[in-house]
Amino acid sequence: MTNPVVGVLALQGDVREHLVALAATDAVARPVRRPEELDGIDGLVIPGGESTTISKLAVLFGVLDPLRARVRAGLPVYGTCAGMILLADKILDPRSGQETVGGIDMIVRRNAFGRQNESFEAAVDVRGVAGDPVQGVFIRAPWVESVGGAVEVLAEHDGHIVAVRQGDVLATSFHPELTGDHRVHALFVDMVRARAKADAL
Repeated sequence: MTNPVVGVLALQGDVREHLVALAATDAVARPVRRPEELDGIDGLVIPGGESTTISKLAVLFGVLDPLRARVRAGLPVYGTCAGMILLADKILDPRSGQETVGGIDMIVRRNAFGRQNESFEAAVDVRGVAGDPVQGVFIRAPWVESVGGAVEVLAEHDGHIVAVRQGDVLATSFHPELTGDHRVHALFVDMVRARAKADAL
């Protein structure tokens, strides 16, 4: 599979930037809002935004439970910032009514790096991404408090875990889609291709 179909959960957040980044990696990128749109994709990105809002809209649009089922069945998923929170099996400080998709055995702390006016950029060495460090954009970013034994830590910043992978599920605290550097998206699309190849055997 050279051109996998990768959706971007388009309920709230920086959807357009992910669509552009995925297209740059030769994936067929499309927005996903409804349950039936999950059927035609090989992978999914959950973008940054506001994790509570995204989770509530996912319930409203009827997409949360079908997405959980697809993730449990092996759908490759990549979450950035709020997407990382949604992929956590547990949130340390959830807001009332906040739900997650799950998929990574980790505990995440929301807004751990500070508020909007404390946003920053930093060079991050990400395991599996060749070349220079990735320029990470941290905006009200979470960090990972702890991980289970099946989780691979891909990057840390200032002593905190900011990128992880468990099987075909990838998550970063930062926003690579805002930098024009598409290497993290390329890593994820390669994961999607590998999964599709394995499923075809």
